[in-house]
Amino acid sequence: MANNLYVTAAEERSGKSAIILGVMQMIIKEISRVAIFRPIINDHVFGRVDHDLNLVLKYFKLDIEYEETHAYTLSQARQLITSGQEEILYENILKKYKQLEAKYDFVLCEGTDFRGKDPGFEFDLNANIAANLGAPVLIIASGRDKTTEEICSHTAITIDTLEEQGLDLAGCIINRAPETFLRDTASNAKCREQFGRNFPLYVIPENKALGNPTIDDVKRWLGAEVLYGKPSMLNLVNNYLVAAMQISNFLEYLKEGSLIITPGDRSDIIISSLASRISSAYPNISGILVTGGIEVSSSVQRLIQGWTGIPVPVLFVESHTYDTVQSVNELYGRIEPTDTKRIATALGWFAKYVNVADLSKRVVSQRSTKITPRMFEYSLVETAAANRQRIVLPEGTGERILSATDIVLRRGIADITLLGKEEEIRTKANALNLNIEGVEILEPCSAECYDDFVQTYFDLRKHKGIVMDVARDRMCDPTYFGTMMVHKGLAGGMVSGSITTTAQTIRPAFEFIKTKPGVSVVSSIFIMCLQSKILAFGDCAVVPNPDARQLAEIALSSAETAQIFGINPKVALLSYSTGGSGSGQDVDKVVQATAIAKELMAERGLNFPLEGPLQYDAAFDPSVAQLKMPNSDVAGQATVFVFPDLNTGNNTYKAVQRAANAVAMGPVLQGLNKPVNDLSRGCTVADIVDTVALTAIQAQTIA
Repeated sequence: MANNLYVTAAEERSGKSAIILGVMQMIIKEISRVAIFRPIINDHVFGRVDHDLNLVLKYFKLDIEYEETHAYTLSQARQLITSGQEEILYENILKKYKQLEAKYDFVLCEGTDFRGKDPGFEFDLNANIAANLGAPVLIIASGRDKTTEEICSHTAITIDTLEEQGLDLAGCIINRAPETFLRDTASNAKCREQFGRNFPLYVIPENKALGNPTIDDVKRWLGAEVLYGKPSMLNLVNNYLVAAMQISNFLEYLKEGSLIITPGDRSDIIISSLASRISSAYPNISGILVTGGIEVSSSVQRLIQGWTGIPVPVLFVESHTYDTVQSVNELYGRIEPTDTKRIATALGWFAKYVNVADLSKRVVSQRSTKITPRMFEYSLVETAAANRQRIVLPEGTGERILSATDIVLRRGIADITLLGKEEEIRTKANALNLNIEGVEILEPCSAECYDDFVQTYFDLRKHKGIVMDVARDRMCDPTYFGTMMVHKGLAGGMVSGSITTTAQTIRPAFEFIKTKPGVSVVSSIFIMCLQSKILAFGDCAVVPNPDARQLAEIALSSAETAQIFGINPKVALLSYSTGGSGSGQDVDKVVQATAIAKELMAERGLNFPLEGPLQYDAAFDPSVAQLKMPNSDVAGQATVFVFPDLNTGNNTYKAVQRAANAVAMGPVLQGLNKPVNDLSRGCTVADIVDTVALTAIQAQTIA
């Protein structure tokens, strides 16, 4: 196996950027030190840097200088080849590549965009570069605007040509495949038959959210000015409609996602286009592009400015209508590093249609012993998506919750239930330009299951003096309602706390989800993602001052939770003493807790290394462990750190988070019969997505 991969298209607009994201995610999940390299970049890049390099470098936060990631522009390469200096071209490309190879464990190489005038030249150029780098090739064939016969024949010719040049092929992805191709080929048997061998072939259907430009793309492509509607700049453009007719005729041509292109003196078209956007009788246009450098009349501007919530963006350009149309016809969808929705869609689409495990085996030479935060996150997403669970989010109207829901659905992490008024939730999602299609929305007090939930809660809590009126009030509370959904099996888990306290989140779980058999205490862990390893810290959020028995249970719960998330548990019970180096009441508690934990392990049939008391440095650092506790299975190798009390644990996790620039995921609650997890009120959208994934994985162990 090689330590590199060359991804090349066979023609322009193949959707290569989305594939590169998926391939990089696949590789970086297995190998921590990965570089991106584009031997040849475009002459006229979008902005001041190459689009794909900028996308990968920023999104994956690769520690590479931009200047290291490419060698020549396309025109420079052509000039060297036509002047007989081909060897210089390939020699310098190889030299630049070797500089990256020396510093990184894997180099993902990307071919040209086929935006030049000679696709045959670019095809041969990519093949020669891949051969010189000794890189296996992943081919991206495009199904855009092709028949089934054309797709099969063009793909077969491409594969045969590259094989004839002696290249090692890792596989082929037919991207942007139309529905007719998927239907006609019946699992692509026809294509495989034409290729005449068991070739690794993957098919990804067309996705307009990736291939179509947004209004923001149009704005940047034309250098347009945004007059109105900035909040809706991510609207997708499905088609262009040049408006030159009278209104009565013009309206008949409106389609979903139309970008209306009209001169600035056609006030009637502008007003009717805006009006159509808020009329249920017409499809939703994506925006309006005012051309000719003709400003919209002051009276119309006053009318629009007084319009509460401009329904679509209105752009302004100086160029004439004909020139503008010619220019936008050259535009296609581009994924920007800040466009989290498109990136999530691309990653989810790739994972859905490509056998990632199979492709990974073909291109990844070895698994890194180091685990980075991003590798761990991808592992979580992959695990959660493999067996999707339903997660309920009680704070359904929160902007961060809605944004996270959009990403969770795009990446296929979990199915989501939002609690709240459906009209309010959908209106807010539309205003934020978020796609929550497929989400279940329930308003607790009017849900079909409300009466059943009330009766269940009353039956469970009547021994505590709860009366029916109180039960009804409790089940109107979204947190209580969401927790009851988990209790009744209507959701695999619940995530809450972005606007409520920890106590409000977990109190219902204490009341009727209860703890697991044999567990007397609910505790928590934080998943601490350091630069090269993943650790679990417990308990840093729930139990203020556990006794020895509780501390032992926290240790075992932390080990089991860590194991669920793919962390091999080696448990260190922490103290200010390592072994018998110190004494005192606090040390004695840890000594007792260690003994109890080992007894409980034997009773429950658990088998993993556990030791205490240990100081943090002895548990974490192999060199210190060699001095303080040599020959230990835990010292210097610990992955699960159990703190003696909440004061120590909470301060330590925050100190490590800040000082080591670590990612802290959690707190993840443990010990409950079913998963309920708490969010910090200062949580980010990414924190919510991570917590949903963690909760979904916990739910898988119960389902």
